[in-house]
Amino acid sequence: MLLTLLLVLLLVLLAAGGYGTVAPARPQGSRYLYSVSLAVCTVLLLLALAHLLSGREPLHLSLPLGLPWLGLHLRLDALSAFFLVVVNLGGAVASLFGLGYGAHEREPERVLPFYPAFLAGMNLVLLADDAFAFLFAWEFMSISSWALVMAHHREPANLRAGYLYLVMACFGTLALLLAFGLLAGVDGGYGFAAMRASQTPPALAALVLVLALLGAGSKAGLVPLHVWLPLAHPAAPSHVSALMSGVMTKVAVYGFIRIVFDLLGGESAVWWWGGLVLAAGGVTAVLGVLYALMQHDLKRLLAYHTVENIGIIFIGLGLALAFQANLMYFNAALALTAALFHVLNHSLFKSLLFLGAGAVLTATGERDMERLGGLIHRMPHTALAFLIGSAAISALPPLNGFVSEWMTFQAILNSPELPQWLLKFLVPAVGALLALSAALAAACFVKAFGITFLGRPRSPAAADAGETDRFSLSAMFVLAGLCLLAGVLPGLVVDGLGPVVGLLNGGARLTDQYHQPWLTLVPVGPLKSSYNGLLVMLFMAVSGVAAALLIHRFASSAVRRGPAWDCGFPDASPATQYTAGSFAQPIRRVFGSLVFQARERVTMPPPGDLRPARLEVELHDPVWERAYAPIAAAVIAVSTRANVLQYLTIRRYLSLVFGALVVLLLGMALWR
Repeated sequence: MLLTLLLVLLLVLLAAGGYGTVAPARPQGSRYLYSVSLAVCTVLLLLALAHLLSGREPLHLSLPLGLPWLGLHLRLDALSAFFLVVVNLGGAVASLFGLGYGAHEREPERVLPFYPAFLAGMNLVLLADDAFAFLFAWEFMSISSWALVMAHHREPANLRAGYLYLVMACFGTLALLLAFGLLAGVDGGYGFAAMRASQTPPALAALVLVLALLGAGSKAGLVPLHVWLPLAHPAAPSHVSALMSGVMTKVAVYGFIRIVFDLLGGESAVWWWGGLVLAAGGVTAVLGVLYALMQHDLKRLLAYHTVENIGIIFIGLGLALAFQANLMYFNAALALTAALFHVLNHSLFKSLLFLGAGAVLTATGERDMERLGGLIHRMPHTALAFLIGSAAISALPPLNGFVSEWMTFQAILNSPELPQWLLKFLVPAVGALLALSAALAAACFVKAFGITFLGRPRSPAAADAGETDRFSLSAMFVLAGLCLLAGVLPGLVVDGLGPVVGLLNGGARLTDQYHQPWLTLVPVGPLKSSYNGLLVMLFMAVSGVAAALLIHRFASSAVRRGPAWDCGFPDASPATQYTAGSFAQPIRRVFGSLVFQARERVTMPPPGDLRPARLEVELHDPVWERAYAPIAAAVIAVSTRANVLQYLTIRRYLSLVFGALVVLLLGMALWR
């Protein structure tokens, strides 16, 4: 019954997409569509949350659709229920934001038909219980999101982003198709139940792992498969960017977990599987945040931070695989809980930050931080919400980002118990990369918030900005409140994740946290580690109020005014302020020559020469230039040479077909 209701709600979303084709021409049409999306996502969220917390057995539904010999199979278990919560929470908040943001959309006819379809596609991926249904929903999700990326198609950069996104989406689907083919085996058991029951040989299981890492990693944004993400996410409308970055990447993580931990069975994992995933996650986390630090475009900076956080999630998943391979199920439960907790956390604070960036873009028309500044006085509520999101993504207590990263470090600290020497060296090295990425993330968001909201306006657009609408503010503060709630009461989230972890970890899960005194989180043991977000928040509040009272009580009562620090340039021009480029310069000089092949050229005219001094910075993307650019050049060269085929005569076409037939027959004869 519940699965039937969920399916009916998805059909309502698809019907709303059909209404979206005529909604732009009708008064309040976009508001009606976003209201329907908000209502459906809210109901889906509540139903999935109720199923997750109830601990019920998985539900199944089969329909005579799809392939004739297979049909359509749907399943709702703890894993899909948790990700349904993540998807529909993000969808509900994005729809609430869209109620206000939609009035400013330049081309609503290119957004409204595909927005609810995108939501429906993501939900259907999570419910699919056979390979055909999964891949159909996966492609539906990819194509509808591609249409949203191409909403502002008249901008050349968006055309390139859409093309690259489509290519990478096809590559990911191909990898997943091959993975499911190997899992189905010669018997063609394409239902997930048959895949769970089958025994995949070790060599094929390892190949399935690699294919799942490529297929899901290309959608999630693992390095070096991330190249489409910083182009496509900023190109989409801002509430769609929040969905793509905060939600769709989690659907990709779900695909990896479903294949590797469920269909393959994490218990059959080999220790080097964990090392491979762990290394990919560590490299992704550090490179993602370094790329983000170099950006001046606010939405592109946030997109690169998605790469970093996906790396953190895969660090937890890699640790879980390594622990499962060594039958250390409690440690695996800790690592899995940390990874799934970060899935939820990232969906909250990244959606919040993208919505904040959308509010800034609506108010100023600018994404370049070098043309912003001073917005804390003109958009104080947006600034507060963005500040909370910045603190959360920087893993500062008492917000939610701190808890999941702290739990990941707790799992890393248990790694000396692993017997393999390679893992004994690899896990601490990845822990150091995780610590480095956390520190750089804090520096990055000091830059993002400071350059965008503090100081003086750097352009007339920033000087004339005004606060955003009430719907957008409501959406942002809902997410900000959830970031605080999950950080202050993390034990409740850990208990909610228990059924998911037990499903993936042979029944082993962390002990219940709700009975701990003062709602303290004790993931390992009371003598090893504990964290109490409520006490941390109270201490910060009390110490802050006490410091303010002491300063006001004992400081001089005289009012003293002075000029703002001018960095040594006594000029009132906003151009004398620190810029995004100058903020990132020290980090660029430390890491840039190695990671980005950075080059700086300074032109300093001699005394008496009236030409201005110039600083030119040249950055390269080695992943693109060494991996993708040669492939793109080869494809263009081959297609250019093959272009002659479309100008052949009928006689030559027939000769070509005959020759191909002869070659195929020879191949079959030799094969036999």
